[in-house]
Amino acid sequence: MPEALPPPPVEQASPAAAPLPPLPPLPPLTLLDRDHSILAFNERVFDWAARTDVPLLERLRYLCIVSSNLDEFFEVRAAAHLTAAQAGETKGPYSTESFETLAAHAHALVERQYALYNDSLVPAFSKAGICLVSHGERSSAQRRWVRDYFMRDVRPLLIPVGLDPAHPFPQVANKSLNFIVRLRGDDAFGRENEIAIVKVPRILPRVLRLPAEVAPRGMQFVSLSSIVRTHLADLFPGREVSEFSQFRVTRHSDLAVDEDDVRNLRTALRQGLQHRHYGQAVRLEVSAGCSRFLADFLQSQFGLPAAALYRVHGPVNLVRLSQLVDLVNVPALMFPPWRAAWPAQLPPGTPILAQMKKRDVLIHQPFESFDGVLAFLREAVHDPDVLVIKQTIYRTGADSEMMDLLREAVRRGKEVMVVVELKARFDEEANINWAEALESIGAQVVYGVVGLKTHAKMLLVTRREGRHLRRYGHLSTGNYNRRTARLYTDLSYLTADEHVTADMDAVFDHLASQNPLPRLKRLVMAPFHLQRAMLDCIEAVAAAAERGEDARIVAKMNALTDEALIHALVRAGQCGARIDLIVRGACMLPAQVPGVTDNIRVRSVIGRFLEHTRVFYFRSGAKESLYLSSADWMNRNMLRRVELAWPVTDGRLRQRIIDECLVAYLHDDRDAWTLQSNGQYQRAPRPLEGLGAQLALSQRYGSAHHPHAHAAGASGAKRPAGRKGG
Repeated sequence: MPEALPPPPVEQASPAAAPLPPLPPLPPLTLLDRDHSILAFNERVFDWAARTDVPLLERLRYLCIVSSNLDEFFEVRAAAHLTAAQAGETKGPYSTESFETLAAHAHALVERQYALYNDSLVPAFSKAGICLVSHGERSSAQRRWVRDYFMRDVRPLLIPVGLDPAHPFPQVANKSLNFIVRLRGDDAFGRENEIAIVKVPRILPRVLRLPAEVAPRGMQFVSLSSIVRTHLADLFPGREVSEFSQFRVTRHSDLAVDEDDVRNLRTALRQGLQHRHYGQAVRLEVSAGCSRFLADFLQSQFGLPAAALYRVHGPVNLVRLSQLVDLVNVPALMFPPWRAAWPAQLPPGTPILAQMKKRDVLIHQPFESFDGVLAFLREAVHDPDVLVIKQTIYRTGADSEMMDLLREAVRRGKEVMVVVELKARFDEEANINWAEALESIGAQVVYGVVGLKTHAKMLLVTRREGRHLRRYGHLSTGNYNRRTARLYTDLSYLTADEHVTADMDAVFDHLASQNPLPRLKRLVMAPFHLQRAMLDCIEAVAAAAERGEDARIVAKMNALTDEALIHALVRAGQCGARIDLIVRGACMLPAQVPGVTDNIRVRSVIGRFLEHTRVFYFRSGAKESLYLSSADWMNRNMLRRVELAWPVTDGRLRQRIIDECLVAYLHDDRDAWTLQSNGQYQRAPRPLEGLGAQLALSQRYGSAHHPHAHAAGASGAKRPAGRKGG
């Protein structure tokens, strides 16, 4: 591992100095566009799919991750640009120009995806004995097998809909596979209705392996879209199929609920989920060979301009090709399995609560196992002296051991309070189900504060010890989700510090009662104090730089889009502070601009695991501080969410975090990208040498199954690949 940041100087009184003259006004600063920055992040993910030193199945997986990320981008970010373009807006952040430039950026990325798939991945799979067999390539035996499968398992589920005044264009669900067909000849009633729609049910697998008796050499597969395409004529006996195309529409899917105008948020959200699949159309994907007639017809039906039409040279949903990874499952074509180490600070055989009494405990996931957090909760659930358990829930997933433990705690007579964030995007249904399940057995379930997402991650245990009550807490930069804890880099912090745990209890009480928040001694909470606290830290560094003292900021986060914090960073850099920002995704701060941001460097690290830790380090003269947080530096996190940051006061843990989460990433010359003054990202200067930060950490933690040096985890497989981490 690289050497640590130099230690802070010994604190001493600073000599009196004359005030420095004020800095001249900053040159005008144009921030980078957030949405283009999101697409640029996906270009960095795409790069891992293109690298020949990455195992073949993993390259396909990353190509699918890019598609999953693009799906979410269109579902969440595209509608405002499209609506502005349709209204002819010419000014503001959303306009005809913003829609067209964003569409051009997205089109270019999609074209690169399909070129890589067809020109590189398909031939590489064929060389490895893995083939997706098209109709023209199938043997007569394979064609018979496909036809039998179609007639037995597919045809009974398809309902071809011929369009006429009595059969208008059907509702087409978000991201579903469909076919549009143009027919010749009259229908059964002698009419010339020439357009039909075939919707393909989601329940059907998108990729199937041909059995050995018809595919004796290698592994051969067929796609569901190819099966349906081959047998479209069977759906329209007596008529001729003259043209056809796959198509897929992406719809705006961000649930909008007026919380001030609903009596029951949970009920309103559940009702909203029923309509999510049929929101505003924002993108239309069709086969590259789709005729202009059919494309125009579909665009008219969905009310989309030409720039929203994407012609693709392959399956319209690359995301579903991830099924091929699981079907092939050849270890030599995948990353070696990763097995996290047991947390070094939690030696087995000693109760975790007893260890927390002695010192704070840091768990660096996924290099260390999230099972340490589960063991903490499990111990609390089975401890008869534990009286109360309180926890926030943002993204736990549909299958959660943690939820089972909370239900067991209720059954054992403990008071259980759970703050469930119902509006965690794309996890609403799972969270509603958990909330109802916990309420049904007597847990106290609350939904935070109206208008604010509860994004903070905390778990608090209260235990009777003699004549006193003592609290034990867990704070985290990531979610209580065992699956994503194996995929995301995060920090878990276990503490029995009386000030920190008292603050946690106060926050829980505030969320439940909505009474005024008392003054907190250790925690910093959004939306009340977090932005101001971070601004104060930045301004203190700037002041130190102006005095000629050591001035340093190193911050690691998922996104940097809050303008107040950006301008404060720029000003601190102007004062002479050295600033390094490790920002995985969207970053609106233009780095390395001569005369403006010369002292600010921005890098993005893409590795096997999704980078998710939020670490903020400040040095102003003799003063050094380091915070962990659930919050990115985004306006919504600072002012429209319940978030927490907390200082790390234990010197050994602080240095460990500096070494592992900051220094290692600043010295990563393999998996890092650097933001240039022109707003473009440039890959590390030595992309095929040395160790990336993640592999170095894997080796530090001593697993016998190190992740591959070039693994690139950009998804989120938040859960499913591509989702944000939360």
